[in-house]
Amino acid sequence: MQENNKVQLFENQNIRTAWDKDKEEWYFSIVDVVGVLTDQPDTRRAAKYWSVLKTRLKKDGSELPTNCSQLKMLSADGKRYKTDVANTEQLLRIIQSIPSPKAEPFKIWLAQVGRKHIEETIDPELAIDRALETYQKKGYSDEWIHQRILSIRVRNALTDEWQKSGVRKGIEYAILTDEMTKAWSDMNTRQYKNLKGLKKENLRDNMSDMELILNMLAESTSTEISKNENPSSFEESHAIAKRGGTAAKEARLAVEQQTGKPVITSQNAAQLNAVVTNLIENTDDSIEGRFRDEKND
Repeated sequence: MQENNKVQLFENQNIRTAWDKDKEEWYFSIVDVVGVLTDQPDTRRAAKYWSVLKTRLKKDGSELPTNCSQLKMLSADGKRYKTDVANTEQLLRIIQSIPSPKAEPFKIWLAQVGRKHIEETIDPELAIDRALETYQKKGYSDEWIHQRILSIRVRNALTDEWQKSGVRKGIEYAILTDEMTKAWSDMNTRQYKNLKGLKKENLRDNMSDMELILNMLAESTSTEISKNENPSSFEESHAIAKRGGTAAKEARLAVEQQTGKPVITSQNAAQLNAVVTNLIENTDDSIEGRFRDEKND
């Protein structure tokens, strides 16, 4: 667990947070969030409110109180104490259970997100339209956006092949992606994100045009090899992912030789597109937008 000295600001009040680099997950102090949303005068009252809420949730059959973790977080007296924390999904569930005017905007937002998801399930084209709109709002160029949409199609074609080959979603997809990324860039996904200073952000959203093209080449090559050879196991797909990535690496080295400069850059979206890309999105887009990073010096 990293960076559990950090705080976020919500309604000009501190929310203690921690970043788990292995799970790539933010954790928030539940007592702090509850205290802000219910206007508690101090931490003791907020802790009491959370205790009552936990009891009610358990009585309703919710496993949320049991699933929430505890982390040592810095307190007002300068010492660290074990504190109940929640990831984003758990926090949203808790907020749904709080009868407070301040919680209403979050509940409305959740309802809107749910409606949009149902609409996109019925008409997948809506998801593409909303993706275009989101990238435009973030300041990406039209050329980059069209390329990014193409990369999504390429990625989906590859995962379709993996699914046919018996590769399981989740950890096995991540392992194959890591292998392919390492083969063409000489870095696994986490190392690549670290180079660009990323945490939860999507790596592809922070690639330059050339990086995105080479990543697509690795995935497209892996897809074609898979179609030709019809692998039937994770191990076979793993070897193909490495071969696809290696083909893209050869292209990368050729480009670098011709241009005299490295293809892979430490620049992220904020630097590449001259826009501020925050880990915590704007309030209109997500609950996390209510929190703003600020170091607790």
